[in-house]
Amino acid sequence: MNLRDCPADWPMADASRMIDCRPHRWHVQEMGDGPLLLLIHGAGGATQSWRHLMPLLARTHRVVAMDLPGQGMTRMGARQRCGLHHMAEDITALCTQEGWEPEAIIGHSAGAAIALQMTLAKGAPPVVGLNAALGNFKGLAGLLFPMMAKALALTPMVARIFTASAAQPASVRRLIEGTGSTLRDEDLRWYRRLVSDRDHVDGTLAMMSQWNLTPLLRALPRHHARALLITGARDRAVPPSTSAEVAARMPDAEHITLPDLGHLAHEENAAAVLAPILDFLHEENA
Repeated sequence: MNLRDCPADWPMADASRMIDCRPHRWHVQEMGDGPLLLLIHGAGGATQSWRHLMPLLARTHRVVAMDLPGQGMTRMGARQRCGLHHMAEDITALCTQEGWEPEAIIGHSAGAAIALQMTLAKGAPPVVGLNAALGNFKGLAGLLFPMMAKALALTPMVARIFTASAAQPASVRRLIEGTGSTLRDEDLRWYRRLVSDRDHVDGTLAMMSQWNLTPLLRALPRHHARALLITGARDRAVPPSTSAEVAARMPDAEHITLPDLGHLAHEENAAAVLAPILDFLHEENA
């Protein structure tokens, strides 16, 4: 998918631009003035995931969001660089090229893992993780899932078959409700647009096939940046206990849970998610 393929009413389209930073051609959205916040969406999403929260953050901050390589409108330039470590490196390179120095990095789900990977060094900015995907599959699933993801990513026609079956309105609604979140019809249409795009699905599969959390999880007890992990009590994709356990292992992290929200909490109730983020940023600057 690329910018000219998107509907004219794509969320926040007036804030969009394309940036070449090797090896990818990035779709970036930017709005607001003030200290910089960097937003990183989760696997299978795009900048549209921030359509409710980003304008609220832009009231007090300059906010930058990008599509991950191969997802949304970012054109993947190197298929082998879709794993956690390489994406963190490439986003850091993009920030350096553009002169972005985030006051904080906010990541949703897998995007929170990328944010934590980017901030392992001393002096890194704080991280806000929204329903952070920070747990490996256990037992046999831990062995089989990566193998299955790699097989699917390497199999021709998988993306085409998936898009043909998953883009139906009822299928998309089941996918979203399976995460514990309930979105309005006008919000679900953006996910239909994404899952109907073969390039986006292929990019998501490439990310899944290369995903490896183990080195990051081992490093978290030595993580120097402050972190706030926010979870939705109804999250069915990543149990809130995952963030609670991770926060307990980190030197300077806290965990809070918001009631009545699922994995896409920031899309269900952006105002409820905004409040603890602003409190956290205020404490950081106090």
